[in-house]
Amino acid sequence: MSVSNADAITLALAQTPDAPLCVAYSGGLDSTVLLHALAARARSRGQRVRAWHVHHGLHPNADDWARHCQQICDRDGLELTVSRVSVAREDGDGPEAAARRARHAAFEAGLGEGEILALAHHRDDQAETLLLRLLRGSGPDGLAAMRPWRDCGRGRLWRPLLALPREALQAYAQAHGLRWIDDPSNQEHRYDRNFLRHRVLPLLRERWPQADAAFAASAQLSGEAARLLDGEDAQALARVRSLDPQALSRSALLALPAARRARVLRRWIAALELPPLPAQGVMRIETDLLPARADAEAEFAWQGASIRAWRDLLHAQPQRPAWPENWSHAWDGRAPLRLPCGGQWRLENATAFDTPLLAHARRGGERIALPGRAHRHSLKNLLQELGVPPWERARLPLLSSPQGELLAVGDLVYSASMDAWLRERAARLHWTG
Repeated sequence: MSVSNADAITLALAQTPDAPLCVAYSGGLDSTVLLHALAARARSRGQRVRAWHVHHGLHPNADDWARHCQQICDRDGLELTVSRVSVAREDGDGPEAAARRARHAAFEAGLGEGEILALAHHRDDQAETLLLRLLRGSGPDGLAAMRPWRDCGRGRLWRPLLALPREALQAYAQAHGLRWIDDPSNQEHRYDRNFLRHRVLPLLRERWPQADAAFAASAQLSGEAARLLDGEDAQALARVRSLDPQALSRSALLALPAARRARVLRRWIAALELPPLPAQGVMRIETDLLPARADAEAEFAWQGASIRAWRDLLHAQPQRPAWPENWSHAWDGRAPLRLPCGGQWRLENATAFDTPLLAHARRGGERIALPGRAHRHSLKNLLQELGVPPWERARLPLLSSPQGELLAVGDLVYSASMDAWLRERAARLHWTG
């Protein structure tokens, strides 16, 4: 380790963006170095910088670590934000992944408008990430590993040290007499990343000293390939979209090559901000949903989200609870009516109904007298004609008179009498489901 390695930190920060800065600060060696170097640079430029410590509560010393971070920031005159997060210990991906998700959720929620969050990941971390992705069978997107920049909440996430080995950070810390925390869990080989760090990578470096640099180069090349594919994915997604952003055309998807189709499906799900689509999900869509009959209502569900096939479309959305059986509620229209499973009904441009009406769930067999029609129509057939998917039909709130006449179905269908009443007052019903 040489002083020139320490100087490399300063060089890596030479292109620091002119924006409010925040450093993810665990108190460990890596983040301590980044905070020290970035704060020094920011002070010389009159730039705002703060530190951000996420308290996971997973280790008995977690409170001590938060106090250490506060002491360092107080000494150096830096603002410190401490976020306490809850980590799902029963998570199937293990505590490492669960803690990372909780940490990034805090960052996404708390980052200021235009603020840049700097993370201290370095080349050794990149090598570990690439190997983990390889072991999971990732494609070009995954093998790009950690990228220097990405969007994060209202700001952006920045990893300025990805090209540097960890020894450069150690040299900087020693040269500047920095104090940091050593997390004993980093030595526990039962965690995948630690096993690679302490058992696998040293062996690879013994045979191939440039292994870390080679892994970093592979990640960079994979990132370049992924960016090229990404542009073509965007064009393909635009071709298969329906008027509803939550739906894609099955026939148009089937016209794509299978590899492109998988990428388009993942991009679509990401754009809807649903949990990432697992490999099993792509397989199920291929085998069960895309070839399903138009009326089959095939479905794949994962992590609180679902994709359903109906007619020519795939529909994706968060899973929603079923309505309570036999739910009903009197409503006079004066205030919005909150519905039992989320959403509400509002009467707009009118004070109230002439008499309180009954909001209720579907019970089956309903009929409605439409404007300009001589006979009442089956609600089931009418919703089918309107192209309302079956799972949406079950969630439509109905509004009836005290005498049992069906007056409205969400804000999709009005009876003749309700339509006339609303037109008379230039009013409308607005439903959010």
